[in-house]
Amino acid sequence: MSVKAKYQGVLDLGEELGIKNGDVSEDAGVLKIKGEAATPYEKNLIWDKIKEIGGESASDVKANISVTDESVYHRHTVKSGESLSKIAKEYYGDPMKYKQIFEANTNILSNPDVIQPDQVLVIPNL
Repeated sequence: MSVKAKYQGVLDLGEELGIKNGDVSEDAGVLKIKGEAATPYEKNLIWDKIKEIGGESASDVKANISVTDESVYHRHTVKSGESLSKIAKEYYGDPMKYKQIFEANTNILSNPDVIQPDQVLVIPNL
């Protein structure tokens, strides 16, 4: 199995996330991946996928993923049925961090219990 085939899940995720300026090459059994993620969250998703496939210190892949917007952790589009605590759990693993999301979005939110589908929320760096 080629290393490109081994890491196809990483490449698929990159396409799904819309990683920009992507470049993939294979040299002497090492897969080289380069690209630009929109946010640190997306960069972390790519690295998590690499570690899932190749382990914590994979020697058959080298990735250089930069980030377009480091001012936020991510931008999240609200879906029906979501709450700030659900969103906080998704990004931070802690539903109580909803307060930080609310504070970062007071320009569009006046009540942490009222969010609307299709609103784009800033998920702040913590």
